[in-house]
Amino acid sequence: MSCPAHPSNHEGLCTREALGTPGRMTQPLPTESIRDVRAHLAEVVERADRDDVPTVITRRGKEVAAVVSIDVLRRYQEWEEREINRIIDERMANSAPGIPIEDIMRETLARSE
Repeated sequence: MSCPAHPSNHEGLCTREALGTPGRMTQPLPTESIRDVRAHLAEVVERADRDDVPTVITRRGKEVAAVVSIDVLRRYQEWEEREINRIIDERMANSAPGIPIEDIMRETLARSE
């Protein structure tokens, strides 16, 4: 079975382009324990870098990390920054009048008396 985002990928694994768009991952990713990854870390890194195949790393059966190419990480960071800026812009455009900090402090101090 191939990745729906990349039908030419016949291994059934999504590539870094699919990783660049959250929510598009529909195929299972290779998953290995930390112990197994230690035995062949260079191969796992090469697979991420050269073949665009990320690897999920588990500890005691729980997913704890992933090895992805640096391109995937950088695209994710750029996407995250754009999302944060979008949320800030949206909140600033729709902002209701706030309560001055002095009023909040006065009310808080009055309650503690």
